[in-house]
Amino acid sequence: MHTTLKSWVKCRINLISYLLTKTPKLVEQYGKTLIIAMPIFLVLILIEKLYGYFKGEDTAPYMDSISSISSGITNALKDVLGISIALVSYEWMVTNLAFFSLETNITTTIIAFFIIDFYGYWTHRWSHQINFLWNKHAIHHSSEEFNLACALRQTISSFVNLFTFLLLPAAFLGVPAVLIATIIPIHLFMQFWYHTRHISKLGILEKIIVTPSHHRVHHAINKEYLDKNHGQIFIFWDKWFGTFQEELKDVPAVYGITRPAQTWNPIKINFQHLWLMINDAWHAKSWKDKFRIWFMPTGWRPEGFDDLHPVDKIDDVYNFFKFNPRHTKRLRIWSLLQMLVTLGFVGYLFYNIGSIGIPGVFIYGVFIFLSIYSYTELMDINSNALWFECLRVLYGVAIVVYTQDWFGMVNTYSWSIYIIVEYLLTSLLITLYFVNYEFGIDRNKLTYIEE
Repeated sequence: MHTTLKSWVKCRINLISYLLTKTPKLVEQYGKTLIIAMPIFLVLILIEKLYGYFKGEDTAPYMDSISSISSGITNALKDVLGISIALVSYEWMVTNLAFFSLETNITTTIIAFFIIDFYGYWTHRWSHQINFLWNKHAIHHSSEEFNLACALRQTISSFVNLFTFLLLPAAFLGVPAVLIATIIPIHLFMQFWYHTRHISKLGILEKIIVTPSHHRVHHAINKEYLDKNHGQIFIFWDKWFGTFQEELKDVPAVYGITRPAQTWNPIKINFQHLWLMINDAWHAKSWKDKFRIWFMPTGWRPEGFDDLHPVDKIDDVYNFFKFNPRHTKRLRIWSLLQMLVTLGFVGYLFYNIGSIGIPGVFIYGVFIFLSIYSYTELMDINSNALWFECLRVLYGVAIVVYTQDWFGMVNTYSWSIYIIVEYLLTSLLITLYFVNYEFGIDRNKLTYIEE
C-alpha cells in the first residue's frame, strides 16, 4: 500500500511538473481564467447581497458567505494543484475506443455538452445516493442558506474520479479530448447563477433547463424535496429518470444537510461524513457492516448506532437552530479582511503558477490551506485558531527567511517580503487578541451585527 501511494504521488508530481515546465503558457492561462472568474463571482455575490438587503430579504448572511467563498478558494486551489486522478482518463478512451474522428465545430460542441451534462446528472445523483460518495458532495449542501455564495462550496475531498466511463459515448464518437477539457469548466461555471432565492419560476424554461426554482428543491431537506432534481444544466434528465420534483407553494424549502456541519471551516466540512463512516466502521461488530457501510444509501448506519453512537441530526426541518455563533463587529470585519487577503495571495499564485513551478506551487498551497483553516476556526469562536495561526505564521516566515523572497515577488517589488512578514505578525497578534480577550467574554453580553 505504501509503495502504491508513493508511486501515485510520484506520478502526480511528474505530471504536474511536466505541465508546468513543458506547457507553462497553458497552465498559466488556466490560472488567469480563474483570476477573471473569481471577481465576476464576487461581484455577483455582492449584487445579490445588496439587492436582498435593500429589499428586506437578505439571503446571504455575512459569515456564511465568507465560509462559502473560502470553500471556493480551497476547491480552486485543489484543482490547480491537480490533487486528483481519474482511474481511466478520457484522453485514453478517445485514443483507444473511438469509432470516428470528429473535428471541433458547433455540432461536436453541442454533442459534447449534452454528454457532459448526462455525465454530470449521474455523478451528481450517485453522490446523493451512495454513502461514501456523499462525503465529496456534502460540502456543497452544508450551508443552511441558499445563495450565490453557496455555489462556491465545492469539494476538496475527492481524490479519484470513478466515473469518467460515463463519457464513453463521447469517446466512441471521437469527440476531441481538448474539447471535453474546455467544456467541463464552462459547464461548471454555468451552474452558478441558479443558486438564488431572488428569482422565481421562469415559465417555459422550467421545462428545459435547471432554474433557481428547481435547484432550491435540490438543496432542501424537506422530505418532499430530499434527493430530487439532480440535473446540472438540463432538467429533462430528472423527468426521464424519475427524480424530478416541482417547487411547491405550500412547502417552503429549508436548506442544509440533515446532519448539520456546525462549523464555518470548509476543510473540516469536507471530511466530516468520511470521519463518521470511519468511526462507524470501526465500531461495527460484524465485518459485513464494516464493509457495506461505504456502499449503502447515504446516511445508513448499522442497527442501533443512532442510540449507541448518536450524532446531531435534524428531525424537524421547521424547528431547529441554524449555526450562527455570536460575533463581534470586529471579528466579522477581521474575517472579511482575512478572506480578501487570502484571495490576493491566491490571485498571485494563479497568475504566476507557470514561473513558480514545482515544488513551489505545493509549498504555496499549504500556506493557503493553513490560512483558511486558521481564520475559519476563528470564525467558529474556537481557541484552536491561535495554534493554527502560529503554525501558519511560522510556515510563512520560514519561506521568507529561507528563500529571501515570496515566490518571485521581490523581482517586481523589492519591499514585498517586509510587507508579508509584517502582515503575518500583525495577524498573529490580532488572533491572540480575539482568543485571549473576546473569546473569554460572556457571548450573550457582546454587541454584534444582526444578520
